[in-house]
Amino acid sequence: MTTVIAGSAAPATPPESEVRPPSRLRRGWDRHWYAWAMVLPVVVVLAVLIFYPLVRGVYLSFTNMTEANQAAEICTRSITGAELCRANPNRWEFVGIDNYVRVLGGEVGEFWQWTGTTLLWTVVCVVFHYGLGLGLAVMLNRPMRARSLYRILLILPWAVPAFVSAFAWKFMFNERFGLVNALLAAAGIDPVAWFADRWTSLLTAVLTNIWLGVPFMMVALLGGMQAIPGELYEAAEIDGASPWQRFVNITLPGLRPVSMTVVLLGTIWTFNMFPVIFLVTEGQPAGQTEILVTGAYRAAFEGLRNYSLASTYGVLILSILLIFALFYRRSLRKHGEVW
Repeated sequence: MTTVIAGSAAPATPPESEVRPPSRLRRGWDRHWYAWAMVLPVVVVLAVLIFYPLVRGVYLSFTNMTEANQAAEICTRSITGAELCRANPNRWEFVGIDNYVRVLGGEVGEFWQWTGTTLLWTVVCVVFHYGLGLGLAVMLNRPMRARSLYRILLILPWAVPAFVSAFAWKFMFNERFGLVNALLAAAGIDPVAWFADRWTSLLTAVLTNIWLGVPFMMVALLGGMQAIPGELYEAAEIDGASPWQRFVNITLPGLRPVSMTVVLLGTIWTFNMFPVIFLVTEGQPAGQTEILVTGAYRAAFEGLRNYSLASTYGVLILSILLIFALFYRRSLRKHGEVW
């Protein structure tokens, strides 16, 4: 005889169709929680140093905040030393897109002149960076004596801090004591006031930035050349291809992925190359060699500090670079490059 005790039966198991599988996010966390734990400090640092200032800058571009109206209260000390505070009647406020209308309309600053100078400066520098870097990479990729020494010497400008190189080049172009004018005087040519004319002043900055930027291009392109299989060159040489044909049909196509990357990086870096313009030309003459980043700096830290105007320039600079990157990416896809 079997006795059945109420409540002792095992709980019913729900059918498999009713069991909900864990979400994709949950599965990813369960499998890779240690990776998320390692990435978290980096995300926190980026949020503090990059994301928050970016969001704050975008917000300030829609206000009229300056050094004079940023405080909510105006405080003064009386004769007795007591601090008396009252509300600031001219406190900053939200103005919408008014800053963008004024900047793009030419009411404030020299946005269009600075943009033209920035584009000219960027194109010229990147063209020379890539051209000279490619030529030096081709030269150093061939067997030659003291090749390692040449590589070290050509990388040296990249190792020197940018502000040190900027001060050195500015001194070399000094009208009275500079090395360049001393060489011109030795050749019987009158000294040149390099920073008195827009184009000669911009030339000094371009030469300085070429000195700084060529080593990066050379190293990157040299690495790309050494990754190209040597069998391709041997087969082309057996087929009777000339050195120029091997360069055009093997080297350049093999360097395309590296070239696309370094050109994009070089464009972004040169577009935002603050120290060279700020330290070498200082915007001379009369601000004609200013670029967008130096204009934004002067708006934020010189004279009556206009934080909203500087933020507006920053957002416009970011927008220009994002648009360029989007079109650049689309161009790469049309040519079959995945990026």
